[in-house]
Amino acid sequence: MSLGADPRSAAGLYERKWDRFAVNRQGMLMTVGLDLAAPKMRSCRLIDISRGGASFTVTTTIGLPLHYYLSIVGIASRIGCAEVYRTDSRIGVQFIQEIGEELLHSIVRSDYFTGAGQGRAKKEERRYIAGVERRGVGSAIT
Repeated sequence: MSLGADPRSAAGLYERKWDRFAVNRQGMLMTVGLDLAAPKMRSCRLIDISRGGASFTVTTTIGLPLHYYLSIVGIASRIGCAEVYRTDSRIGVQFIQEIGEELLHSIVRSDYFTGAGQGRAKKEERRYIAGVERRGVGSAIT
């Protein structure tokens, strides 16, 4: 049997259906109980997202059901979620219905423009003339 003929071959075993995008966004999980009382809200921090699912962290998973809605701060849509895994404070979900490309790109773009993913080391300020500060006395460059 050739490598490509086996559906469990190494080439297709770990492939994802959708591309994942790393984001750092604040979100809210909204759960509705069987009594249909006021929805309960819980904050979360989005880690990554794709058209079919996402992963995020919460402060506690106690009392969190397996199905809920995800709202991302700054985005008007609510996304229905079904939990896939839960480890300590990290949760992975599959969306009940795939989100559209436009919604996905607006989430990723707004993360980029808000600077949420800028945990990089800051570059040292560049000096204009060696030995002379930017606001140095007698410098023609200010």
